[in-house]
Amino acid sequence: MLTFSQKVMLSDGWSRRLIAFFSGAVGVLALAPIGFFPAFFVPMTAAVWLIDGSAGENRWASLRRAAAAGWWLGFGYFVAGLWWLGVAFLAEADRFAWALPLGVLGLPAGLAFFTALGFALARLLWSPGAARVFALAAGLTVAEWLRGHILTGFPWNDFGMALGDNPLFAQFASVGGLYSLTVLSVLLFAAPALLGKGGRGRKAVALSLAGFVALALFGAARLQGKVETVKGVKLRVVQANVANDEFRADRRSELLDRYLKLSDRSTSPQTTGLTDVTHVFWSESVFPFLLAQDPAALSAIAARMQTAILFTGAARAEIEARRPHYFNSLAVIQKGEIKEWFDKMHLTPFGEYMPLAGALARLGLSPFAWSPGTFDAGEYSRVLTAPGLPAVFPLICYESIFPEEVAARLSDLNARPGLILNVTNDGWFGVTSGPYQHLSQARLRAIEQGLPMVRSANTGVSAIIDPYGRLLASTSLGTEAVLDGSLPKALPATFYSQHWRLAPAIAWLIVLAAALIRPRNI
Repeated sequence: MLTFSQKVMLSDGWSRRLIAFFSGAVGVLALAPIGFFPAFFVPMTAAVWLIDGSAGENRWASLRRAAAAGWWLGFGYFVAGLWWLGVAFLAEADRFAWALPLGVLGLPAGLAFFTALGFALARLLWSPGAARVFALAAGLTVAEWLRGHILTGFPWNDFGMALGDNPLFAQFASVGGLYSLTVLSVLLFAAPALLGKGGRGRKAVALSLAGFVALALFGAARLQGKVETVKGVKLRVVQANVANDEFRADRRSELLDRYLKLSDRSTSPQTTGLTDVTHVFWSESVFPFLLAQDPAALSAIAARMQTAILFTGAARAEIEARRPHYFNSLAVIQKGEIKEWFDKMHLTPFGEYMPLAGALARLGLSPFAWSPGTFDAGEYSRVLTAPGLPAVFPLICYESIFPEEVAARLSDLNARPGLILNVTNDGWFGVTSGPYQHLSQARLRAIEQGLPMVRSANTGVSAIIDPYGRLLASTSLGTEAVLDGSLPKALPATFYSQHWRLAPAIAWLIVLAAALIRPRNI
């Protein structure tokens, strides 16, 4: 009688495709908001067996069969993990509902080609025994790295997040970053595929379990560290929960008044309003108008925030002879005066600009996000400064999901900041898993860099996060809320923050060497 693994290896046609698809879909249970990391054993174990069963009459046939299995597994993973993108198409259903399949099925279908590539690369390195697990780790890590970089990159739900969403396992990101977690995720979760191969298989699984234990012990030891707070700083994060259909120019006064009233809300006997806080944080996309060109709005802010300093998302414009340039920006406002700006550098495709704009415009597609015109990308990284705060490193919206971009921008600065500020508007995605996934990935940047993070999200999840990635305070998704707290101090620079190129490369080279050396005695 055939074993289950043999049935998977020998599967063909639609049975093989469905096994791959549903294996990938199950793996999403390891991600936020569920975070059941053992679920990731399913896709990685299935991946080994599917590639085992990819042998064909020649090498090209084997590669093609492996790539097809990888595409179906990736398609299942991305459909289950990114289905919530469809909510954005329904926010203005009269304009975008017809294109919903493009987001729910089209994008996952495209992303699945990276998983197909990973399977094909693994098949090139394939051999009997434990070495094939190292081959899978080498192939899929290359594919995930490429997914995070090609066509501006989209590393959302990288396979490394199967470990990165767990507070204990995620601590290793301070050493190796997300892509080292990708190597480890594939390697450790694929090990059960080796069972049934005699003593070698049991030994490999035992080593995998030892790897999980080692990661957990490292994480537990690191989380014993205590974090002091910055004296004299009292933070207030405002989550206004403004629905997309409320974000209109004809409601400008109502929206501003809503933010100001929330900012001045009494939350405790010790914090009765703005007089008891030092710094206030509003989300991305607060104003359906150009704040710098609205003296009345700035005066209203000055009248309410006499002592507190405001950080807020706001579109801004630069007028040149040929055309105006618009930016999705973050402003620092003190006493009604805009002191500093940061312009978003990594714009969101389809949200803030349209790839192949001419062709897509003919199909009736335009950017989802409000803007006075087409957004331009900011040209350089910088920190924002405000009295009482250490230097603030700004990230707008999904800039927070790019580990190497964040690391590169930080390394370009003259001095290390003391705080990451992430402002975002995830209201496009409703009360779904999307905003939780965004929070999980942003939190990993705090762990990688050893920096605290303040996160202000229009509809949630807003949070104050310590440099170990712990949520010191957070809001519920889809609610109006005010969050008060102290600012944790930054940790000394992590290994990853200093060696962000080297650390993941070392991890990948180790598994590549193991795949090539083929250690059958494991």
